Amino acid sequence: MSEVTTNLADKTVLASRQHRSEGDVNTTPARQQWHASIDDNATKAMLEQDSKVFLHQAMSTPCLDALVAAEGIYLQDAAGQRYMDFHGNNVHQLGYGHPHVLTKISQQLATLPFSPRRFTNQTAIDCATKLTEICGGELNRVLFAPGGTSVIGMALKLARHVTGNFKVVSLWDSFHGASLDAISVGGEACFRAGMGPLMSGVERIPPAVSYRGCFPSPDGSDVHYADYLEYVVEKEGGIGVFIAEAIRNTDVQVPSKAYWQRIREICDKHNILLIIDDIPNGMGRTGYWFSHHAFDIEPDILCIGKGLGGGVVPIAAMITKDKYNTAAQVSLGHYTHEKSPIGCAAALATMEVIEQQNLLSKVQDDEIFVAQALVALKAQYSLIGDVRGMGLLWGIELVTDRDAKARAFDEAEAVLYYCLNAGLSFKVSQGNVIQLSPPLIINRDELKRALTIFAGAIDKVSRDFGYAPIG
Repeated sequence: MSEVTTNLADKTVLASRQHRSEGDVNTTPARQQWHASIDDNATKAMLEQDSKVFLHQAMSTPCLDALVAAEGIYLQDAAGQRYMDFHGNNVHQLGYGHPHVLTKISQQLATLPFSPRRFTNQTAIDCATKLTEICGGELNRVLFAPGGTSVIGMALKLARHVTGNFKVVSLWDSFHGASLDAISVGGEACFRAGMGPLMSGVERIPPAVSYRGCFPSPDGSDVHYADYLEYVVEKEGGIGVFIAEAIRNTDVQVPSKAYWQRIREICDKHNILLIIDDIPNGMGRTGYWFSHHAFDIEPDILCIGKGLGGGVVPIAAMITKDKYNTAAQVSLGHYTHEKSPIGCAAALATMEVIEQQNLLSKVQDDEIFVAQALVALKAQYSLIGDVRGMGLLWGIELVTDRDAKARAFDEAEAVLYYCLNAGLSFKVSQGNVIQLSPPLIINRDELKRALTIFAGAIDKVSRDFGYAPIG
């Protein structure tokens, strides 16, 4: 084998390992076996057409399947198979095609479908006003953008303007979007690999991880991870921003309230702006409007998106405080769809549904039910090393050995494809963490059915891989 071929092979292996951090990999033998099992001609044709016309990229093309419909909590593929969608790219808080959202969008389309920059419209004003109301506290200034990555960029620009400092501290393993500025502050190597020089002045610190953290505490506390932020701030100097998800979405890491209150204290002490990225988890997924509400803190800048558009329209928002309304001479966003009437109609309708259907309290009730079911499953199967979550966001970490905490990569893929065949779709993060994030509108019977499918997969894979049951 030539040196070039060897280097390419090594890079392929490394890339495969890195890409597991964000999701299940689309080039593994398990994925190839899944594709080989597809016998529907319409599906095969669509996948082949897709592969020919789209640029191939990790975790996307080549695709898993071909969809023809989406309604409520379900996706339907070209072969007629329906999947309960427990992934949804985090846009599906209300499921798909919610009638109230579609009605409001249709009404808006009939009157004002687009609002050029330099003009405002009542729908955008009402949407921004409603956002400030559900945020509460001092978060009362809004900018909209077409997507979450864009609002991260706006937040970083505003923070530079306000603080006069360009240095940023973020967390390893964090994800804040895939654009060059977002991957510069993100903590996942799979997005930075091969990209060359990125935005300077970024320091990263370890996240507060309870199960396999790099600084484990005998008593399970995590405040010392926050103390590390102050250490870096004092040693580095010139830090203007700390950016983080309140709860890490993909592999579901839930810090303590004490951790976040210590972070807020450090930021206040050192005049650092706290940016909370709640793009995947906002709009009720944790049982709160926004994740930071669970920790009794308030960020200086809040970034939201994904589910804001009701699973129909791409829209995101940056919300900040009136005292930071000082950038009138700076173009922070300047996006074509900055005050999209359609996007804002969808967002307003989404907030109305969450309130009218009391989804926040429902999700808090669902949290208790899901937690009990998953903890009971962990007690039965040694394949499950850890269960963690909040609201309707759960991570189940699979391990080959509980003491060593070795990641069960092959077993996690086997669980994924078992569940897909049984009609349940979800994401695998870090290669071994099953992430379950169903629509907030899911009813209890559907939730029970999904957990039954998942329990069946754990049982089957445990037996196939030779894991002895507990007890």
